[in-house]
Amino acid sequence: MAETKKTLTDSLWDFLCSLKLAIILVLLLALTSIIGTIILQNGSAADYIREYGQANYELFKKLQFIDMYHSTWFIGILALFSVNLICCSIKNFPRAWKFVREPTLVASPGIFKGSANRAEFSCNGSKQQVAEQISTLLTKEFAKTTLSEKDGKLYLFAQKGIYSRFGAYITHLSILIIMAGAIIGNVWGYKAYVNIVEGSSVDQVLTRNGTETIDLGFTVRCDDFDVSYYPNSNRPKDYTSDLVILENGQEIIHKRIEVNDPLTYKGIKFYQSSYGSAGSAFFKVKVTDNKTGETIEVKAHQGKHVQLPGGYSFAVTNFTENDRNFGPAMQLYVNTPDGKNGAPFVVWQNHPQLDVKRGGIFNFVLLGFEQPQYTGLQVTKDPGVNVVWAGCFLIVFGSLTAFFFSHKRIWVSLEENGEKTKVLIAGNAHRNQPGFSLAFDDLQQKIEASAKNESQKKEG
Repeated sequence: MAETKKTLTDSLWDFLCSLKLAIILVLLLALTSIIGTIILQNGSAADYIREYGQANYELFKKLQFIDMYHSTWFIGILALFSVNLICCSIKNFPRAWKFVREPTLVASPGIFKGSANRAEFSCNGSKQQVAEQISTLLTKEFAKTTLSEKDGKLYLFAQKGIYSRFGAYITHLSILIIMAGAIIGNVWGYKAYVNIVEGSSVDQVLTRNGTETIDLGFTVRCDDFDVSYYPNSNRPKDYTSDLVILENGQEIIHKRIEVNDPLTYKGIKFYQSSYGSAGSAFFKVKVTDNKTGETIEVKAHQGKHVQLPGGYSFAVTNFTENDRNFGPAMQLYVNTPDGKNGAPFVVWQNHPQLDVKRGGIFNFVLLGFEQPQYTGLQVTKDPGVNVVWAGCFLIVFGSLTAFFFSHKRIWVSLEENGEKTKVLIAGNAHRNQPGFSLAFDDLQQKIEASAKNESQKKEG
């Protein structure tokens, strides 16, 4: 008999349903994920050239390795994997659905002969009486039974765990949902950053690769930034930012954020990620004219001259927050009225009396200093995150259903054999056969004991 030649459509369908295709695609996704982990994603051109060289940077750019998760070939692999899952589910789902809608109520002789879990015994009483007794026991010990009659025989059927056959399809669906959420996040979401100087506000952020600005649709203001350090070190212990969200000039949200405690508004999260100095520091300085005793307080910016009485001026040239454990100190010099620079000297905030001993025309006291700082925020928007979470929940549920539950079925056949009733029992489970065999043996013994005891009572 000649074999039927497959059409192109049939061959394509078999290819899309192939388990080999699924394995290959999973391996490709694992490989590309490794590449995406090793190679920095969405970095600047300078970062890649410095790390890998100009030639490799150009190669990575052509292969789309520097933004791999948005590359056409990576999305293509995901799309083909999704199609493979869908086709496999479509191909196999009707069989599982038939188990639910059309269970085998009447067992064929082959089920009783070929089942690994089977038993046979005879007992007194009519088949109707024995069927009623076995049905009551099965309902109590296993599951509700269905009674059928065919060719003069009575058949009982009971099953439980039928929906465990859908575990694999729930898992397939969850994977598709997770991939859909990832695609939604990649297409309509973004990862960006922004630096906000204390007291200022922004309404745009910059993408991680620094090539595109994104309008937020509202304004973010930083009212305050604080950083604390570990004792006797410059190592930061904690840093926080006081952020305000404004829309149409109205304050909507006011929150103080810290590392791992972001501010969220309209699906956009602002994470505390960095900080730094913004411009030069300024100092509050008290200046005393040693001749007249006149005292003034001025604000001095580093590197800029400040006018003093009599045509003199001074400028702060350097500053440190801890000079040899003496505390904050500034270095400055005084200019004479004709513009000549005096010798530089140091003033310590914690030791104001030391400058008096210098014996200069003016005596300087450092009252305090302020260093403007900016807060560095990581900004993320991922509209697909809830979809991904739903998929993760579903994949756990589907995996538990598929691997830890099984569809168990019991068939019983009863026929009259002279003055006795012949009983055949068969059982089947589509998963965890050893465990089901133990349960079947226990159930079979209970059925046999119950049926024989009941028939003896009625005889007596």
